[in-house]
Amino acid sequence: MRGLTSQEAQKRLVEYGPNALPEKPSEPLWQRFLRQFQSPLIYILLFALAVDLGLWLYEGAHGLPLEALAILAILILNATLGTLQEKRSEEALRRLKALAEPMAWVLRDGRFQHLPSREIVPGDVVRLEAGDRIPADGVLLEASGVLVDESLLTGESVPVEKRVRDEVFSGTLLVRGRALMEVSRTGLRSAMGRIAGLLAEMEEEKTPLERRLEAFGHRVARWVMGLAAALVALGFLAEGFSAQVLLFAVALAVAAVPEGLPAVLTLALALGVERMARRKAVVRRLSAVEALGSVTVIATDKTGTLTENRMEVQKVVGPDPQRALLAMVLCNDADLETGAGDPLELGLLRYAARHLNVQQVRHEHPRLSERPFDSAWKYMRVTTPEGSFLKGAPEALIPRLALSPEDKASLLEQAEAYAKEGFRVLALAHGEGEREEGLSFLGFVLLLDPPRPEVPEAVAKVLKAGVRVVMVTGDHPATALAIARQVGIPAEVVATGDEIGELSDEELLEVDVFARVKPEDKLRIVEAFRKAGEVVAMTGDGINDAPALKRADVGVAMGQRGSEVSREVADLVLLDDNFATIVAAIEEGRSIYENIQKFIRFLFSTNLSEVLVVALGMVFAALLNLRDEAGYLLLPLTAVQILWINLVTDGLPALALALDRNPGVLERPPRPKDSPLLDAPSLRFILLTGTIKAAFALSLLALLPGWGRIQAPLGAAEVARTATFHFMTLGQLFFAYAARHTHLMPLPNPYLHGAVALGIAIQLLLGTLAPGALEAVPVPLGIWGLVLGLALLAWLVAEGVDRLVWRKGDASGPYSLTQ
Repeated sequence: MRGLTSQEAQKRLVEYGPNALPEKPSEPLWQRFLRQFQSPLIYILLFALAVDLGLWLYEGAHGLPLEALAILAILILNATLGTLQEKRSEEALRRLKALAEPMAWVLRDGRFQHLPSREIVPGDVVRLEAGDRIPADGVLLEASGVLVDESLLTGESVPVEKRVRDEVFSGTLLVRGRALMEVSRTGLRSAMGRIAGLLAEMEEEKTPLERRLEAFGHRVARWVMGLAAALVALGFLAEGFSAQVLLFAVALAVAAVPEGLPAVLTLALALGVERMARRKAVVRRLSAVEALGSVTVIATDKTGTLTENRMEVQKVVGPDPQRALLAMVLCNDADLETGAGDPLELGLLRYAARHLNVQQVRHEHPRLSERPFDSAWKYMRVTTPEGSFLKGAPEALIPRLALSPEDKASLLEQAEAYAKEGFRVLALAHGEGEREEGLSFLGFVLLLDPPRPEVPEAVAKVLKAGVRVVMVTGDHPATALAIARQVGIPAEVVATGDEIGELSDEELLEVDVFARVKPEDKLRIVEAFRKAGEVVAMTGDGINDAPALKRADVGVAMGQRGSEVSREVADLVLLDDNFATIVAAIEEGRSIYENIQKFIRFLFSTNLSEVLVVALGMVFAALLNLRDEAGYLLLPLTAVQILWINLVTDGLPALALALDRNPGVLERPPRPKDSPLLDAPSLRFILLTGTIKAAFALSLLALLPGWGRIQAPLGAAEVARTATFHFMTLGQLFFAYAARHTHLMPLPNPYLHGAVALGIAIQLLLGTLAPGALEAVPVPLGIWGLVLGLALLAWLVAEGVDRLVWRKGDASGPYSLTQ
């Protein structure tokens, strides 16, 4: 059997198309653009725009409606930024989805090749093993103990037994056995194509963080709407009915919650998970990012995660080494030529190939029947004309030997001694005919799977970060304990699968190494830790690990050796199956959350200062009788100016904060999973810095008119308002630096320098060349100097406040207070 040639497969791929369902067409840009306006906050602003245009028409449409045009321009610009950021986020998620694309072993040009499932064509021969999602419809050419879960198609939960020539369908799951399948239908012609709506794909719903932020924003909006109504009432009392006051109050309400924040948050998450992907960790659900920052326990597998998954036979010890070699070759599903198969079985074949011809032995000893390996019975049997060969765990096979109890106990002691030296121990046995009892002992295979060289450092880092590491493995307890200590896990208490059922939940929490575990044990371990309030990341690769992965706060599947079903239910897929990658993902998860807190602090400090300036400024203007040239009460900032400040700060600087790198995140304890959106130090920062900036702005507004009569005798009040506007914009840009400093010291951020410099340049250019576009007036050079000086002074004061806030936060613990 040689399968298709590459040339023939390419022709069929052109003829039948890829083995994939057509993706939902991307939403057109114009629809995406219009959707940016579907927000209650934007509706308010659109209402303000309509009122302003209506008043302009009512008054005879003289001149240009500058305020309406400015509001329209800012709305369009904000919607454009939102559209572009959303599109970039979608593209990032699409690239991540491609990384998690299913693969299959396909017979091409006479050898099995690991290819993306979308490249499978009718006529291909596909190798299937337990845990594989069947990639296309087809007919079984070989079937050994095959059970298929067809519940996705039929709703029937009991797996169906399949034999040679039986048909299997795409999307169903091979739960036991192994098979070769000839593909008959792919893509839309397959069974899965007819129920495309059920296809599992990366979830893109709002994360808990986004939902909490949205609810928080709405609460703030309700408070500010109340404040806006009070300001309107105050304005009407002082001025009578004034459309200007109404428009201003509406604009203030919108400015209170940055309309660009959802887009920045989504993009920050998308960019963060892209960084994770570059570090070999693919996030399948964005909601996992939040959980990663709170992980307190990692329950990790041993083989391939802590170790290199490069099982090499060190020696074979026993009474019959020749037939032991036969057992290693015949009781084995791996393919040495292509590298397909379990790493342990490949290691057995590599050793056996030094002493005999693997292909010839398999040809001379065809399989008559078999029992596939399963964690329930912990051994595998293959029956040939020469009798039955078995391999498995010593404690599973030794009781089946035709030996006295004393000899069996002696063999178990030998296996224990080898395991304590760090060896993975396999027992080999033989029986006449098709039998699994009364066997003759062939020997022990001693394998060594050395720890990955980078794992001890990763374990040390994560322990320092306040995260506990426990090992959960199917291996021998002595081997597991030896490896745990080699990689730096402080392991003292070991429990086996048989003992787990007898332990209480409290006793389970004391265990450091769980050995010889069964899949249901993993679920119990996860539930015990979660019940104790821990946030658990659990690794798994087998089909039976799926329930535990789903129950864990962060389910971590293996990208190289994991079953398809484990990857489907996991939150995180490790492309290199490496423990160090889990630690890197936790580091990135914490960093993402840290950056989100930074730009939330930054943006809400802007909003607080605006609200204070507007509310108190309006009161001061009424008390001091400050009026503009038209005789109206002087509003501290116009609607257009408030929107402009939000546009400048909600855009590039906020996004640049999302790109901060925080090398010290693993030197802090995990963030509690129920911690508030803004912790106590962040709230203190927002209140203090927002108040400081508002105080500086109000001082300008109150004191500048007197000095302004000397500097600019005409329109001193407008000069004061313009200076206040420039100070609010420039001061907030500088505050981005204060917002990024916490108990951590981030690395220099060139993107932030560029964003702040660009914002300052735009403000200076517009303020000097076209101030009317922002409802401002030209200001003398001396006042520009005063504004810049005060902005820098406010920044320095904010930095000082910053140091006090975080020093106090450190003294009480970073997450000790609640919102």
